[in-house]
Amino acid sequence: MNTFKNLGYASILALGVAAAGCAADPVGTPGGGDDGGSDNGGGDNGSGSGSAQSLDATGKYKMQSTFDIATNVPGTAGEIVNDIIDATDSPDDPTNWVLTQLVNQLPNGTVKTLLNGAIPFVSGYLNDRVLSWAPDFVTTMVQVGNDFGDITKHFGLNETLDITGGGVDGNYSATRTALGAHFVINTQTFDLAFSDYQIANVVVNGVGITMDSTGKLAVAMHKLPLPYGGIIHMGLDAAVIPMVDANAHNLQELLADKIDCQAVGTYINDALVADFGFGPGASAMATACTAGLNAGANAIYSKINSISATALEFDVDGTAKAADTNHDYKIDALQTGKWEGTLSYSGTPAPLAPATFTGARM
Repeated sequence: MNTFKNLGYASILALGVAAAGCAADPVGTPGGGDDGGSDNGGGDNGSGSGSAQSLDATGKYKMQSTFDIATNVPGTAGEIVNDIIDATDSPDDPTNWVLTQLVNQLPNGTVKTLLNGAIPFVSGYLNDRVLSWAPDFVTTMVQVGNDFGDITKHFGLNETLDITGGGVDGNYSATRTALGAHFVINTQTFDLAFSDYQIANVVVNGVGITMDSTGKLAVAMHKLPLPYGGIIHMGLDAAVIPMVDANAHNLQELLADKIDCQAVGTYINDALVADFGFGPGASAMATACTAGLNAGANAIYSKINSISATALEFDVDGTAKAADTNHDYKIDALQTGKWEGTLSYSGTPAPLAPATFTGARM
């Protein structure tokens, strides 16, 4: 009788341990399975006791990609930086640069001939008074040139990745859409939507997506053509320039705010009167100054806009860790993403420098 009772207690104890073990390891935990195999994501594990639930990647994700394109940056971008710096890099700048822009706007005739012949004298006259008509122009333009040069080489994209399909055998399809740009300038961040600057979103359909049982998500090779000129034009006007002058949102406004054309016109007229006994009038010189600054800004914008005639084209594929953070069997985050491939401009490809991305379910 005692033996029977002891066996009964042993059986009950064994059943209790088994039940506790089942409660600690629920079937269908994302990334898990039961003790009969290492399925790690779904399907029958062969134990005959059921199957773990598969993770689902379908859904729309907010993404941000970061690129370093110093190797691939179009040569024209470097020329534009030089054009901006050109206003500051000579010993007699900014006076020589301002005078050059001004004279270029004058009609052919006596005044233009007179001023051309007097530029060295007028330039010196202006230089002696530069603090009254352009007190911080040089430092401002140097900063603009440096920051603009940086955003031409380093920028990010704000994007969405819309994954569809049944995920049969881990295969999906996706639409990748670039919605705007992300810039970081001196630790300050700027997120600018293409739609706010008359730039069309870049949409790539039919991008292949696969996800294996470990949660590794792979994005198949695809092309992403970017309107590079429009992106850096947007970055210059909406990020770089307001950083150095809160009153300006384009080059014309920046030059007008940093150069007092009324004072320039007065000083040029005074210099001509002092040297030749004749001046065309301060108002005429001020008008030519304003027109010259606008023409100088427009020349820079013309070069920027010409870059978009040829797209900056990414040929990339990517990988990321898909994470289910709330255990609902749906991917919530794309972590430690990396893009690889080539980047080309005007048909000349080069290896893509390290590029990263992250994503979160919307």
